[in-house]
Amino acid sequence: MGVYITDLEHAGQAMLGLAGGKAANLGELCRINGVSVPKGFCVTTKAYKETIRQHPALELLIAQLNHLSADDREGIGEVSEKIRSAIIRIPVPAPIVNEVLACLTTSGVHDAYAVRSSATAEDLPTASFAGQQDTYLNVTGGDAILQHISKCWASLFTERAVAYRIQNGFDHRQVTLAVIIQKMIFPEAAGVLFTANPISGNRKELSIDASFGLGEALVAGLVNADNYTVRGGRITSKKVATKKLAIYAVADGGTKKQDVASSLQDKQALTDVQILQLEQLGRKIEQHFGTPQDIEWCLAGDVFYIVQSRPITTLYPIPPENDNGNHVYISVGHQQMMTDAMRPLGIAVWQMTTPRPMSVAGGRLFVDVAKELALPGTRNMIVNVLGKSDPLIKEALTTIIERDDFIQLAPDENEDAANKNKSVPQRNFQTLADFDPVIVTELIRRSETHIQELKHTIREKNGIAVMDCIEEDIAQLKQNTAQSQSFAVIMSGMNAATWINEKMNEWLGETNVADTLSQSVVNNITSEMGLALMDVADVVRPFPEVVGYLKLATGENLLEGLAPLHGGRQAKEAILAFLDKYGMRCAGEIDITNARWSEKPATLIPIILTNVRQFEPGAGKRKFEQGLKEARAKEEELLTRLEQLPDGAQKVAETKRMIGLVRNLSGYREYPKYAIINRYYIYKQALLKEAERLVEAGVLRAKEDIYYLSFHELRSVIETGKVDYAIIHKREGAYNIYKKLTPPRVFTSEGEVMTGTYKRENIPAGAIVGLPVSSGIVEGRARVILNMSEADLDEEDILVTTFTDPSWTPLFVSIKGLVTEVGGLMTHGAVIAREYGLPAVVGVERATRLIKDGQRIRVNGRDGYIEIL
Repeated sequence: MGVYITDLEHAGQAMLGLAGGKAANLGELCRINGVSVPKGFCVTTKAYKETIRQHPALELLIAQLNHLSADDREGIGEVSEKIRSAIIRIPVPAPIVNEVLACLTTSGVHDAYAVRSSATAEDLPTASFAGQQDTYLNVTGGDAILQHISKCWASLFTERAVAYRIQNGFDHRQVTLAVIIQKMIFPEAAGVLFTANPISGNRKELSIDASFGLGEALVAGLVNADNYTVRGGRITSKKVATKKLAIYAVADGGTKKQDVASSLQDKQALTDVQILQLEQLGRKIEQHFGTPQDIEWCLAGDVFYIVQSRPITTLYPIPPENDNGNHVYISVGHQQMMTDAMRPLGIAVWQMTTPRPMSVAGGRLFVDVAKELALPGTRNMIVNVLGKSDPLIKEALTTIIERDDFIQLAPDENEDAANKNKSVPQRNFQTLADFDPVIVTELIRRSETHIQELKHTIREKNGIAVMDCIEEDIAQLKQNTAQSQSFAVIMSGMNAATWINEKMNEWLGETNVADTLSQSVVNNITSEMGLALMDVADVVRPFPEVVGYLKLATGENLLEGLAPLHGGRQAKEAILAFLDKYGMRCAGEIDITNARWSEKPATLIPIILTNVRQFEPGAGKRKFEQGLKEARAKEEELLTRLEQLPDGAQKVAETKRMIGLVRNLSGYREYPKYAIINRYYIYKQALLKEAERLVEAGVLRAKEDIYYLSFHELRSVIETGKVDYAIIHKREGAYNIYKKLTPPRVFTSEGEVMTGTYKRENIPAGAIVGLPVSSGIVEGRARVILNMSEADLDEEDILVTTFTDPSWTPLFVSIKGLVTEVGGLMTHGAVIAREYGLPAVVGVERATRLIKDGQRIRVNGRDGYIEIL
């Protein structure tokens, strides 16, 4: 239509850079048979760019935004206000004015129009930017439309839009704006249609909000709306709101609020027939775009007009399945205390290591338990075993089971046949064998021998031989006969603790006594790690020059700077000795691609300095001895009290046996993962050597690019010397999107996120509820910390974070209590909290948002709640 204008029907996804997200999507909608879109045209981003280009001072102002952070509200407000004012004052260049007026002459210069912003970073599959830019309704006359084009351009720099772009990593200079001029529709009703349930995520449920008058009032939250839920051509729920207010267009331009007639206030905005008609329209649009859509619609006469459609960006992705069956996915990350997104190589190696097939969605791993839930013999087992660790998972699974229609229970007579095809091996979850304590030492010795052999063997390999060596080692690990023995040892320790808690409560009326008995147990590699870092602080503490250097030092080579300092050699040797044993660990360690402590020792420095500041020399040893003393005292007290009871001698004998199992076996719970992570670091070093060779050969641009390939794709690259960088870039982009998602504990193949709540009585009003995993009640300052390297803790602090995998353990010696969003009774943070005698509540939904950094809180690790004081 011109240099600066295109007809809306000609826009589409191929014109995203020219038309912006909203116009591109409207252009696509125009191509769908049976979808009505108001006629109009688009003033393209060329017009915006040309206007800005003619004013260099404005370009400089926009560039200033790139130096601001999202939380600098004052700076954002000041600069964005200057930009908006400047854009409003600038006259629209004459060539653009001429083209706009020519289009209006053709379409009807005296007609009413909607003037809508369409940014290039808007209505995208990865970020909707919903409501960030302005829309103006019922605008009439050429001059008014030109003024509102400038207002739309200016709305690209509202404070909210600027902050949103900063948070999502968009460069303000690269985001431009087109403006849509559309014939105004004067609807009887309007609203929003989600082709997936925006609350639960269910892709088969369609949700409609509807009210009288213009839809913009509903979107802005100014009026009440009906809500209808539709599934498969059937209305499953209707919530009819009392609609006292509506917004309508005014004859001479603009809009006005108007009271709804009392006879209409409680009437459905849409008839049932119209609701089902709109459902069909929504499914047609969803099919065209290939993803669930957030659609704005209006009804004029008997015609539904679609005025906007954009992807719903808040839904968690569903694992791809080809069988059309129902599936129930449980998050692996919630069990592993690592809910961050993983890179493709990390996912591939973890899948190779684990015996159970796993599904991938949103950069996370999930286990499908639909088969177990369908079998009478395994249904209760899977619900109770998982529920024992995490009650929220139990409740979510119970909700699915109680629906009957989603997971059909197999007939009893088919159970034996179905069991043969089941992918989870049956194990005795009540194992309570009387192992000789030396078995733990032997299991660890065998594992350490294998790890040393692997180090030696892989060092001699290169090329494909490295890949073969890793695959062979993983196969050996999975087939190792020690695995079943290892599992039996762990389960015996866990079940002994459960037995103690149940029997002591029954016999003595005392709860959670196993928490005290579990303090300072032997062979707990993770708690030993926290105490070992206290020993490192003992070496550093006497040397002020070293302490001062570490406070300022950064970078991967910071240890090299210790050498010339007084005490530097001793400090460096102590840190290197720690890294030699524990340097393979890091936050999110199940992802092989994450930087290990040995690769990034700076991560540990804040913890070492905290230990230097908080503790006296020898504190690590004293802490262990104190825990041991408390455990022995509790054992003696229990046995003395039990002697006084009927059948006291038998109760004492049984209890002593169980305490022995806890003391001798429960520490081993942490070792198998340590051994796996040890292997991972050996694999990683070998793989990065191969990546370096590929970089030298010109095949790869950077060695870290292998992180975005699967293990077998990397093998192919090594074999062929060829790599598809389009795949690497696509996966890197996807990973950056996945990082922002929050994975569900449990969800279905329909996308429905299943949630649960804690069933508790006698909880104080306003308390935040979670799962109690380590007894005790403490008060202190909440420190909300999301990154371990940012930890600056005092001894009165209570750590509040998303999750704590083993790498967080060194922080536990410096705090009074622990609160996490993720976790269960036997996840790593809970185990170590009990061993350190640290009151802890885990599985606290949204803890890092409900509790503010610096607030004074009380943690009740006995009953499982937090009070904000």
